[in-house]
Amino acid sequence: MDVTHTSIRGVLVLTPTPHRDDRGFFSRTFDAAVVASAGIDPHGFVQDSVSRSASGVVRGLHVRVGAGESKLVRCSRGAIFDVVVDLRPGSPTYLRWLPFELDDETPRSVYIPAGCAHGFQALTGPADISYRIDRQHDPAEDLTISFRDPQLDIPWPLPVTLASDRDLGAPPIDQLGERLAMIAPELR
Repeated sequence: MDVTHTSIRGVLVLTPTPHRDDRGFFSRTFDAAVVASAGIDPHGFVQDSVSRSASGVVRGLHVRVGAGESKLVRCSRGAIFDVVVDLRPGSPTYLRWLPFELDDETPRSVYIPAGCAHGFQALTGPADISYRIDRQHDPAEDLTISFRDPQLDIPWPLPVTLASDRDLGAPPIDQLGERLAMIAPELR
């Protein structure tokens, strides 16, 4: 399994080496030793979740305020256009975003550190996304940023077919005020 550092500090791509034969393939999707060598506490994950989306669905941009939330994300079925946005105060890449195409053929994962927002669009239907998360969910800490935020100007590759009411009604970054200042305050 290879670990690649990206242009946003702390955002990593973990790429396994699938073993292929006539039956298909076998691949490790998580390796505690590799994760630890990348500086991530492999024992810090407390929850695994999965979502399924139809083609064109957008989910996000989601982030947690307070201590934040780190997660490993991978597409276990289908393909997605995955986006990570750096919202950490004082970061040299503040408000920059990175796209990743994740799919079930190369089950690579993206590590998203606390203070970064995450969203994706399903490129196929269905698309299953697996999340390994380092904190229990607390709805009071949820913050959603408009996936259509003009300041970010993310070029979603497909027409948006569906999004939740929460995602459709989310404000752009410049309307978040004090709530935005609550993201990862320990990183100041």
